[in-house]
Amino acid sequence: MTRSWWRVPALTAAAIVFLFPFYYMVVGSLQRRPDPSPAGALPMPGNLGAGNYREIDAAVQLGRSLLNSVVFTAGVVAGTLVFGVLAGYALARLRYRGRGALFAALLLVQVVPFQLLVIPLYVQVVRGYGLADSYLGMILPFAINSVAVFVFRQFFLQLPAELFEAARIDGAGELRVLRSIALPLVRPALLTATLVTFIGPWNEFLWPFLITKEADMQPLAVSLANYLSTVASAATNPYGAVLAGACVLAAPAVLLFVAFQRHFVSSDLGSGVKG
Repeated sequence: MTRSWWRVPALTAAAIVFLFPFYYMVVGSLQRRPDPSPAGALPMPGNLGAGNYREIDAAVQLGRSLLNSVVFTAGVVAGTLVFGVLAGYALARLRYRGRGALFAALLLVQVVPFQLLVIPLYVQVVRGYGLADSYLGMILPFAINSVAVFVFRQFFLQLPAELFEAARIDGAGELRVLRSIALPLVRPALLTATLVTFIGPWNEFLWPFLITKEADMQPLAVSLANYLSTVASAATNPYGAVLAGACVLAAPAVLLFVAFQRHFVSSDLGSGVKG
């Protein structure tokens, strides 16, 4: 115990360093007058207020932009879970010709950066399907996540085979086995995939920026970028307004992780089989 006395101060210092950017973002969003000096981290009470939040709300329609981000993110998460569970179960528990080759192709897809696919995706989604300035056009390229498929496959592989054999002997079909046997045992994977997938579309900028030209359809990340490049120069405290928007953008992700962090645990996959 005496040798580890330094751990608490070291961990406390690391936590302060990690949390300081978030603290500075919140403080900067509340400052009426910008203060880039080190003293700005401890502002005077008279220089604090909610004016930046009102300014960014008036400039980018904060409520509408948040709604667009919510719809975009919810659609991506739903597609990731549905297709990820189905594909992961098929790769883990079904026997068919070409399963190994299909899984190898899945692994190869993960090494292809999304930036290489942007142009063909844009041509296909916008010109081919006519889905510009639409929620479906934003969601479609992200609806299937190969990483989520891989994660669900690995979780399904860990489940005892006896559970599936017993269910099939009782006459259950594959969808019934998936719904009643497999899914309750991989809840940690479902929650992990939801929280990890949430971050990507919630902060996504490039694809929504390319596909949305109408301000009413742009997610908050795109609206903030447009604000910074167009009307921010005329604002009283442009960076304060941008930081206010960044706080609104970051708040849902932070709250989700704080609320569900205790669920990031492994389930006892062997508990369903008696010895």
